[in-house]
Amino acid sequence: MHVMTTEAGLGNTSTSMTATITVVIVDDHSMIRSGLRQILDREPDIEVIGDARDGDAAIELVRRLVPDVVLMDISMPGTDGISATKAITSTCRSQVVMLTSFADRERIVDSLNAGAVGYLLKDADPGELPKAIRTAASGASPIDPRVTRQLITGNIVKPSMPQLSKREVDVLRLVAEGFSNKLIARQLGIAEKTVKAHMTAIFNSLGVTDRTQAALWASRHKLPD
Repeated sequence: MHVMTTEAGLGNTSTSMTATITVVIVDDHSMIRSGLRQILDREPDIEVIGDARDGDAAIELVRRLVPDVVLMDISMPGTDGISATKAITSTCRSQVVMLTSFADRERIVDSLNAGAVGYLLKDADPGELPKAIRTAASGASPIDPRVTRQLITGNIVKPSMPQLSKREVDVLRLVAEGFSNKLIARQLGIAEKTVKAHMTAIFNSLGVTDRTQAALWASRHKLPD
């Protein structure tokens, strides 16, 4: 972006250039992509030049546009964010920053090993996002302090279990055991449409998009009795 400035009364014009940081947003939820775009569109030095809803589309888009920074979700259908990050960083100069609701040590390490330079949590203050993008574009690593703490201590931050009701925990446990919705309904003595409603609530709480990802989440975390 070129900015023209004129010195009043002197008749001289000087030109200064302010670098614009280009960004691609990757997330399977359209509302999140839209919300992130609105936040970044307010920043004069940041330009969102594209977005993608899954890893495969992200790889193709980033290779074509080569943005300065990619905001990458982890849990997406098809190719996940970690695999997409590895593919992107192996062929492009774009800096990838993970933006996710997951803060477990395994995903953090896998993301950084895949080539991500930063790791942010979706519940962070929106004002931190532009700062993180500028940090990544400068060659540094924007990492949420909570994530850094887990890397140092080796502890795991688990998704908040209170977000799941006791019935949702019961449903999730059976999903992890491979039960279909019909069998879950029979096991718990509830209607199948009720099971589907619980599944939707579970997906939203865990930040996943299908029962396979929910089952994997359950296998990695101790569910309350």
